[in-house]
Amino acid sequence: MSATLEGTRRYAERLEGRVSPQHFREAQGLLMSSIGLGTYLGEPDADTDEAYRTAVVRAVELGVNVIDTAINYRFQRSERSIGQALRDLALSDKARRDELIIATKAGYLTFDGAVPEDPRHYIQDTLICTGVIDPCDITAGSHCMTPRYLENQIYRSLENLGIETIDIFYIHNPETQLSDIDRDEFIRRLRMAFEYLEGAVLEGRIREYGLATWNAFRVPHSARDSVSIEAAALCAHSIAGDSHHFRYLQLPYNLGMPEAFVLSNQVVDGQPMTILEACRHLGISVVASASVLQSKLSSGLPKVISEQLSGLRTDTQRAIQFVRSTPGIATGLVGMSRIAHVEENLELAALPPDPGAVAKLFEGT
Repeated sequence: MSATLEGTRRYAERLEGRVSPQHFREAQGLLMSSIGLGTYLGEPDADTDEAYRTAVVRAVELGVNVIDTAINYRFQRSERSIGQALRDLALSDKARRDELIIATKAGYLTFDGAVPEDPRHYIQDTLICTGVIDPCDITAGSHCMTPRYLENQIYRSLENLGIETIDIFYIHNPETQLSDIDRDEFIRRLRMAFEYLEGAVLEGRIREYGLATWNAFRVPHSARDSVSIEAAALCAHSIAGDSHHFRYLQLPYNLGMPEAFVLSNQVVDGQPMTILEACRHLGISVVASASVLQSKLSSGLPKVISEQLSGLRTDTQRAIQFVRSTPGIATGLVGMSRIAHVEENLELAALPPDPGAVAKLFEGT
């Protein structure tokens, strides 16, 4: 079972009267909450496991149906915390599986629960000696995106999460590969990964896939680690035509990193455009990560931002409102492992987004 339009609509309807009608946006045949919960930060310990479990449950109660993680986050423990939260939600009848959009990522080599005494031997024993990866497949000492490795990681993620199907599966920071290989080889590897992922969709292990990036789409096109979204889409199209499942892009976007909205660093059909414009043109939904820049935007914002994003209690709320109000952003992810933060942030769900405020902040740029 995976997220469905019927299920996400049922979830949204249950929240009617408690959240703004504009809190949910349709993307790729699903209704997605404008605020999603991220699970990147935190120690790999039992206390943080429990904090994330309770935060996920509370967030779903208050209107979040997009939950984002990665297999390497806290050495697989974030996935397992989400898995326990999903079981709790099902047992308490607070949410069904088809109402929730579960996203995870793979690409980085990861440990299991904690850093082992000998990390090098751990990778050797669990991945290389077992034939999952060849040493020549590893770039930057930590990254791999071969079909066999992605398959291994998807099976682990499904087990960690306790689900049958991952709704959005991302290749994690694929631009890392460009530190060691040229662009032609990168495209070849990307196409091989996409070919495997299209097969994983047909087998029901994932619903759709995408790229979760840091630098790839916010640096100038001439940068070594830049990636062309048109080239990536062409890879998918060459495999499955118009019915391909490369439908999501995740990238950092916030008040301190607004490149997705202001920088025309992509070319599609010969026309320069921002990554948000390019994704709209190509039918790819954009999920923003780092909405509050790992709490760096939670205080001390300039007065002009408070004036434009008015009627909010905290700078954290203003930072999140900026992201969820930007045209072209389906969901703004916020790392939340504390109930108090969940409740503060989800006050925004009752308010409509304010795209006019975003436009005014960038007038003249």
